[in-house]
Amino acid sequence: MNRIRQFHLSTAAAVGVAVLLAMPVALHAQGAIPAVAIGNVDIGGVVTGPRGPEAGVWVIAETTDLPTRFTRSVVTDDEGRYVIPDLPKAKYKVWVRGYGLIDSPRVDAEPGQHLNLTAVPAPNDAATSLTCSSPC
Repeated sequence: MNRIRQFHLSTAAAVGVAVLLAMPVALHAQGAIPAVAIGNVDIGGVVTGPRGPEAGVWVIAETTDLPTRFTRSVVTDDEGRYVIPDLPKAKYKVWVRGYGLIDSPRVDAEPGQHLNLTAVPAPNDAATSLTCSSPC
């Protein structure tokens, strides 16, 4: 009887470990992206577009609240996440820019804030916020 109980306990433990290991894969498959960890001097979040997370787009934060205009930009990771680190205390305008996109609306933000943004696809090539001249 003791061996049967040990078998059931070890099987339950193995199933529990398998479920925990599969959770990140399941969350990613369902489109749930883990939250971005930020500090009190950072702005961070996730950029999404019509097809989900936007990888490789710029997120720009700009302020004129300091003695000179201050701008910092970062690029999103493969899951659309970004962190703009070590920002001086000020009020910022934050937006998304990238190839095939038009600049997103500027959103107000302050350091310490989670801010999810939406990328805006360009209606045509001429409207993109980034263009290249020939040859590309």
